[in-house]
Order: sequence, then structure tokens, then C-alpha cells
Amino acid sequence: MARILVTSALPYINGIKHLGNLVGSMLPADVYARFSRACGNEVLFLCATDEHGTPAELAARAANQSVEDYCAEQHEIQKRACFDFGLSFDHFGRSSNAPNKRLTQHFAKVLEDNGLIEERTDRQIYSIDDARFLPDRYVEGTCPNCAYEKARGDQCDNCGTLLDPIELKDPYSSISGSRNLEVRETKHLYLRQSKMQDAIADWIATKDAWPHLTKSIAGKWIKEGLQDRSITRDLYWGVPVAYEGKPRPGFDKKVFYVWFDAPIEYIGCTEEWASAAPGRNWRSWWRLDEGAADVRYVQFMGKDNVAFHTVSFPVTILGSKEPWKLVDTLKSLNWLTWYGGKFSTSQNRGIFMDQALELLPADYWRWHLMANAPESDDASFTLEHFASVVNKDLADVLGNFVNRITRFCASKFGENVPAEGAYGEVEAKLIADLDVKIAAYTAALEAMEFRKACAELRGIWVAGNEYLQIAAPWTAFKTDPARAAAVVRAGLNLIALFAALSAPFIPHTAAKMAAVFGIDLAREPWPLSAKAALERLPPGAAFALPEVLFKKIEDEQVAAWREKFGAE
Repeated sequence: MARILVTSALPYINGIKHLGNLVGSMLPADVYARFSRACGNEVLFLCATDEHGTPAELAARAANQSVEDYCAEQHEIQKRACFDFGLSFDHFGRSSNAPNKRLTQHFAKVLEDNGLIEERTDRQIYSIDDARFLPDRYVEGTCPNCAYEKARGDQCDNCGTLLDPIELKDPYSSISGSRNLEVRETKHLYLRQSKMQDAIADWIATKDAWPHLTKSIAGKWIKEGLQDRSITRDLYWGVPVAYEGKPRPGFDKKVFYVWFDAPIEYIGCTEEWASAAPGRNWRSWWRLDEGAADVRYVQFMGKDNVAFHTVSFPVTILGSKEPWKLVDTLKSLNWLTWYGGKFSTSQNRGIFMDQALELLPADYWRWHLMANAPESDDASFTLEHFASVVNKDLADVLGNFVNRITRFCASKFGENVPAEGAYGEVEAKLIADLDVKIAAYTAALEAMEFRKACAELRGIWVAGNEYLQIAAPWTAFKTDPARAAAVVRAGLNLIALFAALSAPFIPHTAAKMAAVFGIDLAREPWPLSAKAALERLPPGAAFALPEVLFKKIEDEQVAAWREKFGAE
């Protein structure tokens, strides 16, 4: 049994997440965590809301709430949405909690002690009317690269260029709208990433098994040379710049930059998890000298987060010179687009997690998103394609199989697994075929190749339908009821097999299929042998007729949804 630590990129606190956020990190992480647990591994799957930084203050101001109340409310909303989508986090924490504050201040102190943090004087935009320095996202204006008129001080959402607020043309305060701005000098702390260039490059060079996307992004930053990065901001909301409880002189009105403290929350979240129950030891997951040496650490995130996790966070960990666990595998994904354009939380573009669940159950969305996960390139989400995939894969293939075999059995043999008849050549061929397919499916999941895994799983469902077409129990029943009984028994066992194999992707439906036979999937080993799977159900065992697993999506629904969500 392996010990596997799984973390998803932290969803930002400013509003419920859209489907692009979901498939970019949290959902693939959940699929892998579920699979790893089913294989008998000890898995700790963690996530948290990322609550510090300018957007949290701005969102709270727009909601007419204190930032503390806003973050507390939004955390619960996001936590509920994640639960409803079947995300099986062992703990869903908050970066504003005490463990992250303590750890962030600890890392800052040891990094400064090791010569990797220094105080520098910056030129920063000051709003005379607001009587304060304006951090990056408190400044908006025209992008100097593409002339987009609503670029933020840290990044242009139109062209993706990373910016400094003083680079914006015609800047204004996003707090008051004032253009009465000037550039003044102020002090900030810088993480001296440039001093860690060789150490980070050597570490990345050991990661041959990383996905191509991850390696290419990390390699680009190494090739360009690591730049020192400011890790403090002029904000109220965040981790105070203090060491061992004592404010750093001259920094009493500043906090640590959200991108410095947010990755540290992975560790802080583990401490939160440990404090929730006796006997848990968070340090055994993170400290190499206390048991974490045998942990495999897997991170999931969208491509825009990769640089911070392959450079900045490792600089923090390695630069501390303390025995902390570093990531082993970083699975990165490209972007899911909305009809070819960007999903956007700030511009409310696309379908969001709560809206999706108002339309259809979670498994409809989970399957489509993972079957079309943006792994090799960006992927476009359209409602038409969504409906097509759901109808073909879930309704016509999986749902139809379960419906056909259970109802045929009930009508001819009653609601019990038939005991008559023996398996023959057709079943032997099915077993041989399934053994190959199960092995390929398992290998794809182990490699975190999710689109390939979905294709393999669909092939397993198809094999079940093809078996029924060839064995034709409805025809055999007329002349050889015992033979028909054997085919039905095999078909019912296939439902149990499909449930176990499908659980990582469509857990709610898998639980329904398993419940037909009173099976608890949490106690089921990962299927490796098709022969054993076809003998899983005791002959004569009772089962309950299931409801239709998936209803088809009609054209009228798609048209209504297009209008509702402004699909173009």
C-alpha cells in the first residue's frame, strides 16, 4: 500500500467556480484520488479556498461585506458545490486559517535567515483620493500590449500579458475610479529566486516523468532565468508581515503576497485536517525526517498555475533548507473554453458549478468534462457536444446496458441472479477481451491520461453491449433457458464490474449500480481479473431493479440553455 498525497490548485474565493476551473484541477484530482483509494492506497486528498489578495477585498467591497464575512460565506458556498459535484476531499480548508499564517511567517523568516529575502525600494502607484498605495489589481487601465481598456495591474485578461501597474496607460483606481494617481516610492520584500536558479533547474531536470505541458512551462522559466519577485503587498487582508509574532519594522501596513502564502496552504490544510481528529499526524505527510520520505505527492492544476508550483513554491521549500516534501508529479491541464472563448469568473461567462447542477446531476458533467479533458491542447465546451456525448456514452451505452439486462432478468428469471447454466466460449472470449481492456484502462489512470482512460472505460461498456448482442439471451431463452440464465448472470456481474471501474469518473451512478446488488464500493478491491468479476455475484442473490440511470438531453433543452447562458 502506497501513501499518496493529492492536492488540487486552490480555487480562489471570489465566487463559485466555472466548469473550466473544475476540469482544470479539482475534478481530475478527484478522479485520481478515487482511483488510488480503490487500488488500496492510503490517500490524503486536500484542497482549500485561496482567500487572500486584492480580488478578495474587491469582491467583498462589491458585495458590501467585510472581507472576513465575505470569505467565510464564500468558503461554505464553494465547499457545498464541491460536495455536490462528488469531489472527495479529505479536507477542504481555508488559507486564512491559523496554520497557514504561522507557516507562511515561518518560511519567510527562514528564507530571510538564509539570504533569500531582501528589502527593496519600489516605485508604486499611489491614489491621492484614496490615500493609499494601490496593489496590482487595485489599478486598471489600458494594456500597453493589446490596448484592451480593462486590463488589470497584474495581468491583461485579453492577451494574457503579465503586467506591472505602472505599465498601464490611462490608469485609474478600481476602488474609487479616481485617476488622481502618482508614482511614489515604497518598500517591499523580494524573494531572491535568481539565487536558486541552479538548484531549481537541477530539481526540474530530475522530473522526466512530468507531462510535456508541465516540463515545457517550467523549462521556459528556467531558460529565461528566474527573476526575483516581490512577496509583500499594501493590503489589509492577508498574512501580516511578522516573524515569530513580531511585526517586521516598516511593514506594519503590509501583508504577504497571496502567491507566496497560497501554496503554503497545502501544508497548512494538512495541519487543519490533522487537528480535526485525534491520531492524525500532518508532519508525516510533509517532513522527510518524520515519515514523508515514502509519500508520493501529486499536484493538479491548470497551465496558468504551473510556473508558481514549479519555480516559486519550490524556491520556498528548497530555500528553507528544511526537510520538506516536494512534489513528485505535477499534472497540468490546458484551458477549457466556452464556445472558443474564455470562461470568466469576473465577467460571468460560461456555466458555473452551481448552475450546472441545477440543470443535470453531477455525473453528466463529470463524464463529459473528463472524457474531453484539455490535456494535449485547449478544448472547447459547447452544449451541443455535451448533449451528444452524454446521450451516446451514458444513455445509449452504459444506461441502456443496465436497463436491458436487469429488466430482461426480472421478466424471465425474477429479481435474483440466475444460478442455472454454465459459461462457455462466448464468455471465455469476453473475459479475454475485458482483461486486456481493464489493464489498459488501469494503466491510463495510473498515468493520469484521463481522456484515454475514458475512451478505455467506454470500450469496456461497449464490450458488454456487444456481448449481449452476440449471446442474445432473449433468443436463447426460447430453446435453452439454462444458456440464457448463464448469459444473464454474466450480464448482471458486468453491472457490478462497471460500477467498480466507473466509480472514479461517475461516482454517484456507480454507487447506484452497486446498490442494485447491495455492494459497498468502498469495500471492493480494484478489479483486475475479468474472470473473477464474472463470478462476483452469488447465484440466487437478490437484486433491486434500478431506475433509468441517464435521461437523454433533448434538443429543446440545449436551445433553452444556449439562450440562458448566452452561448455564441
